[in-house]
Amino acid sequence: MKSPYINQIEPNQVITGTFLVQHKDVRQKKSGDPYLSLTLADRTGELDAKMWDNAAEAMDAFERDDFVRVKGLYQIFQNRPQLTVHKIARVADPEIDFADYFPASARDRDEMFRELQSWIAAMTNPYLKALLHAIFADEKIALAYRTAPAAKSVHHAWLGGLIEHVLSLCQLAKMTAAHYADIDFDLLLAGVILHDLGKIEELSYARGFHYSTVGQLLGHIVIGMRMIEEKLRDIPDFPPALRDLLLHMILSHHGEMEFGSPKVPMFAEALLLHHLDNLDSKMECVRGLIDRDRLVEGVWTGYSSALDRTILKKRKFLEPESPAEIAPEPCVEATEAGSSPPARQRNSRSPSPFGEKLLTALRQDS
Repeated sequence: MKSPYINQIEPNQVITGTFLVQHKDVRQKKSGDPYLSLTLADRTGELDAKMWDNAAEAMDAFERDDFVRVKGLYQIFQNRPQLTVHKIARVADPEIDFADYFPASARDRDEMFRELQSWIAAMTNPYLKALLHAIFADEKIALAYRTAPAAKSVHHAWLGGLIEHVLSLCQLAKMTAAHYADIDFDLLLAGVILHDLGKIEELSYARGFHYSTVGQLLGHIVIGMRMIEEKLRDIPDFPPALRDLLLHMILSHHGEMEFGSPKVPMFAEALLLHHLDNLDSKMECVRGLIDRDRLVEGVWTGYSSALDRTILKKRKFLEPESPAEIAPEPCVEATEAGSSPPARQRNSRSPSPFGEKLLTALRQDS
């Protein structure tokens, strides 16, 4: 079993462990000598690492997405954890249990897929139900759908993240469709289940999480549209108007053209899908930002470009101050035997010349 995991490492420890290289950059010191800037990872998180010495000998020994065994000193530097690497060497894949290095949903993926099928089975629209059955009867699609992350890094970025995100949206869709009049729940549910279908091909997750070539060329909206239209060809009596509504929901679910949607939402279910998708992704982004934040001190996270803000660590903010953080009352001795101690001084600085004159005048009047 892998040891240590990143979330088990304590500051000021010399550790030896095996990690996945998520990022590798060769940089130069002021002296001109190279050093390595790395992001190391396992299933519990990420770790900034620097190799200041002997980098020239190590830089060609491994690449991004390789597994490496590292020895180094783990410290807090500028309020962030950092590993100073002393030794590093590539580890062959057969020595690795991949499950130790890739974050995954806490939920069983097969159980989540059965829950998804129960949502589909409860639908009453025969055409939408037939389309979803046709899509998930394709075992290649079904396996990828319950394995893929929902994003490369922003939200639900773990194995099983896509289906976990979709199931969360199913619950939100059920609540909001009951609240707003005239919402076609089957249409909304079909949009929820299919809106990110293209991510199973957009993202590569065999080792690290990256965009595939087709993902970079087309993006998940176009990929998903293509997959849905291919299955629609096998349902010749599918109503054209219903097809156009469903495809519009896929095209518009990012909400704005500047965020990648070719169209903005133009009917209620499409607009509701966009806002539910945005809500669920943003709430997960907040949770993940707090959970992974590397700042050791303080109640604010680092800046998130996805949220365009920093986030308050609410639990830490609400924690009572520890006794060590509360300044003790100064011990004041009596000036004379039996006399009361003087009032606690608020300011220990010497008074100004004006203050001296004012104190003298007050003593004369007393």
